[in-house]
Amino acid sequence: MTRIIITGSKGRMGNALLSCAANLPELQVAGQIDQGDSLRSVINNGDVVIDFSSHSATLGLATICAEYKKAMVIGTTGHSETTRSQISALGAQIPIVLASNYSTGVNTLFWLTRKAAEILGPGFDLEVVEMHHRLKKDAPSGTAQTLAEILAEVRRQQLDKVIRHGRSGIVGERTNEEIGMHSLRGGDVVGDHTVIFATPGERVELTHKAASRDTFAKGALRAAQWVVKQKPGLYTMQDVLGLK
Repeated sequence: MTRIIITGSKGRMGNALLSCAANLPELQVAGQIDQGDSLRSVINNGDVVIDFSSHSATLGLATICAEYKKAMVIGTTGHSETTRSQISALGAQIPIVLASNYSTGVNTLFWLTRKAAEILGPGFDLEVVEMHHRLKKDAPSGTAQTLAEILAEVRRQQLDKVIRHGRSGIVGERTNEEIGMHSLRGGDVVGDHTVIFATPGERVELTHKAASRDTFAKGALRAAQWVVKQKPGLYTMQDVLGLK
């Protein structure tokens, strides 16, 4: 039995986690908190904390988890480089799964994107397009950012030097090096992501569309069961699924 504590329990993902966990007898929700609640008041009840609160709260929660030696699954996005580095450093004390997306399908998309970029080579133009619901606060999505990072890594590029967020006006011809990034917002879209590889004469598109947050919740719960068995370290969903 894995005892989980959910932070951000009243949010959209928190509700999905609670709903999905109720159908898994090997899991017990040992605590749930939201804005204004104290993690310290429930942390001794659980084995692992699943955080889908807010990027502004994650570092503080991770610090408490490290203090109490509790494993952690982090699903918040929009972290600054400094905050991400601070969270990563806590991996020396506790096992942490830090992922931009917990969907099994999206993590398969990550793997396919890497392989496609390796196979197709430098002769293809790279574009990433994502769409989410109108209430999403950060852009691009953490998933789209990860896809761009994968593309840049394969091409041995520094992402912040080649990323191109949208285009407007007379911007000139597209360069061979740039990676296009486009964020769409509207309605209640859970999450759509497409990676486009385009060259004269042909185009390859890899797309994942999420219809329910349950896909993310189930992946995060799977990660929680996995991470409690690991040594201290920083892991991704690729580790959980054995895709590395």
